[in-house]
Amino acid sequence: MEAEFLIPISISLGLFAMIFGIYYIRNRERMAMIERGMDPRSYKAQPAPYQNLKWGLLLIGAGLGLFLAYLLDRTVFANTENNNEAIYFGLIAIFGGLGLVLSYRIEKKELYDNDHKKDN
Repeated sequence: MEAEFLIPISISLGLFAMIFGIYYIRNRERMAMIERGMDPRSYKAQPAPYQNLKWGLLLIGAGLGLFLAYLLDRTVFANTENNNEAIYFGLIAIFGGLGLVLSYRIEKKELYDNDHKKDN
């Protein structure tokens, strides 16, 4: 019965702590910029040119891992009585990681090609 009262209180405290932490860190960042002589209002985040590629390949890899885990669970491990959750998590992580590695290789090749075009 005590948990019924603790859950809303802990959620409210966690939300308050998160909002306070965000504003506190943002304020410290702005103060550090002012100390270095920078104008915080003119600061803009740098664009990440390959961010969409990275997310796309990560999600494609995770989807392939989930699909392969489903196929393995229904065919190879169909005779087992227990659920095979480890296969799902493992293959999602493996194929998601392979998607990120592929993204890194594509970015590296693109940057390498651009550097050689500038030299020529």
